[in-house]
Amino acid sequence: MIGGNNGDSPRALERRVIVIFNPTAGNRRVHRLWQVLDILSASGVRVQLRETAHAGHATMLAQQAVSEGARQVVAAGGDGTIAEVAAGLAGSKTALGVIPLGTANVLALELELPFAPRAIAAALAFGRTRTLWPGVATHAGGTRLFVQMVGVGLDAQVVHAMPRRLKRIMGRGAYVAMTLREMARYNYRKLNVRIDDAIVQAESVVISKGCLYAGHYLLAPDARPGERGFEVALFGGGGPCAALMYGAALTLNLLPKAPGMRLIHGREVEVLTDHHVPAQADGDPAGEAPLLVQDAAAPLEVVTG
Repeated sequence: MIGGNNGDSPRALERRVIVIFNPTAGNRRVHRLWQVLDILSASGVRVQLRETAHAGHATMLAQQAVSEGARQVVAAGGDGTIAEVAAGLAGSKTALGVIPLGTANVLALELELPFAPRAIAAALAFGRTRTLWPGVATHAGGTRLFVQMVGVGLDAQVVHAMPRRLKRIMGRGAYVAMTLREMARYNYRKLNVRIDDAIVQAESVVISKGCLYAGHYLLAPDARPGERGFEVALFGGGGPCAALMYGAALTLNLLPKAPGMRLIHGREVEVLTDHHVPAQADGDPAGEAPLLVQDAAAPLEVVTG
């Protein structure tokens, strides 16, 4: 049954799943959502579907679900939606479920979550979890929790410039097209990056919790999503030519070995600049550098099956 109320008994709460759906992120794969919900309902799970209406709404809905005593809240959307829901669950014992509907679905690939509707429904119903330790990025505009990565530089410029309509129509192809356009227009500035007590320089930075980037492509082989700390990918100089080389290496899963690319592990990362350099978190715009990246106060549990 899709619906329910706040007067559920503790026993009923164990069989209730609250699903927070981003209709923008999930527009191209909404059939997967309905199949999962149908299977859950047919299995006797009470499903409550709540749609987001604006940026940040998923966090508010997740906080509301926690206050209602929900034991599991499911993010139906892409990595940005998942991060918003995770922010709403921060500090609680409520588990995070995922129905991957986004363009890249990096976190779902990272944690090897199911994509087939029946397997997703089984995982949500069974409720087995694994630990994920998110990060928090703080900049002049505020604080943002992230579950996979923060980027500063060219990849963030692509995210900021991406028209929503193009992303909906072309999916991953939109990122390829926008990257080719923006790499010729982007102003490649040197960034000072403090990783714990060391200062290094780069033109672009990706601060990652996981091994993967932009889908199933390898970025940081030694990353441990369930532990504190980050793998910091530093991309050196060379402008558009170097960016093309990094892009080619990414598609071949050779990026960690690309010339001019370094990986450094750190517990606290600060990106310093006197210029306006865009930042992205989990594929959504996240203000500008300078910014500080730290571990979230506590881990969360992600439903895996």
